[in-house]
Amino acid sequence: MNKYRFTGHRKINNFIEFSLWAPVRRKVELHIYQPFDKIIPMKKDSQGYFTAKVECCETPFKYKYRINGRHEFPDPASFYQPDGVHECSQTYLNSEFNWQDSNFNNHRLEDYIIYELHVGTFTDDGTFFKAAEKISYLKELGINTVEIMPVAQFPGERNWGYDGVYPFAVQNSYGGPDGLKYFVNECHKNNVAVILDVVYNHLGPEGNYFSNFSWYFTSKYHTPWGDAINFDDKYSDGVRNFFINNALYFLENFHIDALRLDAIHSIYDLSANHFLKELNSECKKLSSKLEKPLYLIAESDLNDTKIIDYTDKGGYGIDSQWLDDFHHAVWAYMTGETQGYYSDFGNIEQIFQSISYGFVYRGNYSKFRKRCFGNDSSEFDGKNFVSFIQNHDQVGNRMAGDRISHNIEIHKLKLISAFYILSPYIPMIFMGEEYGEKNCFNYFVDHGDKNLLRAVSEGRKKEFREFYKKAEFKDPACKKTFESSKLNFDLIEKPFHKEIFCHYKKIIDLRKKYISYIMTGRKNINVILENNILTLKYTLDKKKLVLKFNFSGNNTIMPGWSYTLKLEE
Repeated sequence: MNKYRFTGHRKINNFIEFSLWAPVRRKVELHIYQPFDKIIPMKKDSQGYFTAKVECCETPFKYKYRINGRHEFPDPASFYQPDGVHECSQTYLNSEFNWQDSNFNNHRLEDYIIYELHVGTFTDDGTFFKAAEKISYLKELGINTVEIMPVAQFPGERNWGYDGVYPFAVQNSYGGPDGLKYFVNECHKNNVAVILDVVYNHLGPEGNYFSNFSWYFTSKYHTPWGDAINFDDKYSDGVRNFFINNALYFLENFHIDALRLDAIHSIYDLSANHFLKELNSECKKLSSKLEKPLYLIAESDLNDTKIIDYTDKGGYGIDSQWLDDFHHAVWAYMTGETQGYYSDFGNIEQIFQSISYGFVYRGNYSKFRKRCFGNDSSEFDGKNFVSFIQNHDQVGNRMAGDRISHNIEIHKLKLISAFYILSPYIPMIFMGEEYGEKNCFNYFVDHGDKNLLRAVSEGRKKEFREFYKKAEFKDPACKKTFESSKLNFDLIEKPFHKEIFCHYKKIIDLRKKYISYIMTGRKNINVILENNILTLKYTLDKKKLVLKFNFSGNNTIMPGWSYTLKLEE
């Protein structure tokens, strides 16, 4: 099979070529609804790809695919769904956008200071265009990289993005593909890189018509969402082709600088060439072609360094991964919470281990998992991990959606924010954290199927019944749950919130000033824990940057819950 066959549609001379992978179907026709009504036969090749050409016209085509002369469905590789997940796909030509970002060529990975945002709740109207108006604010804060939660077309107008069912189509209510390109273009013009969160471990339930075309899913593996995406069963070549094309599509056509790969522990592949390794290889080829650094950042629940290890050592070669152990260790110690997976954490020694070695669980016994877990990460550099004290999961997957500023005092918040931003890892701020946002960030959905909405609500109640029994349950289907998750930037003008914001600006400036010390590599970092004070010594050219963090209320050596920074010659 010729790898990486084109799927979707593209302009060739004066024609639009449509390509659909449907190897298990005998007959497929292209039904164009607008600007005229016409059914066009498609030709099937030996690899199961159906193709058809239609002469271009000034108006975009709205279309569906008709299977075996009967049932019609939108294009699984649709580039735009202007009327939602059940209606016609619409052609979109990537060549028509006027890019103005030629002077931007991405940052070094170790220089990234990431700000994670959800487009729908970042601004009042929840669009890319309004989000672009906040770039100057992010620049003032010191951010140089924005991470956008998934934007693949999902049902309705509000969703975290992990229920997307058209991986190539940018959510219509956010501003569609032109909106995303506008946002990226404006970011690049301001020297800000863009990470896009993509989901290759499952597809959402509503509007998911993939099984009508081929074996996109396999019952070999079970995931929290049902059958797994088929990366190693029969017909999996076309599935791998589909998702690798998706990654390349955004990196090349939308000028995205890095991809965050959602929950890769639910990507199941026992083939000789794991999907993630193949994906990394193709992204590196594109990076070489574009003469631009491109990065892959994984979210993983495995504590397995194979993800970030070099391919010649048997790894997948992914550039970096989220460091959940760091978050859990800090959160459990600072809040005293011991429910759920926090039962594995709660003492200062685990914060020491995470800052020293990366993973806390490196093959030792996990009480929560009831087994030994993880492997040794101590040989990997700081840029191989992303640290945070909040993200969309660790806030939004709490029953109340409460933030860390709701759970600890301001002096403790200042301490741990300085700790992770001045750590040897890539720091990631979750939107609103930088000024102590009062609004919670909740889980929300907008499915058209009432039974599905009911199932989601009941599922969330069941999932969290042991986690936060005293918290008020917020119905994900209620529009108020979504509206109450929006940021209120006006708070920054109030003394308490302004103090937090100025603190974040200060420590981000410190990171930038001392980045050459902070990112010198694991061998040049010495971590000492004594009397609940963590000392980090970064060495460069016989000079030492010494940071002390007092994780206690004891004022004997230095004020409790405070930090100091000193450069020693």
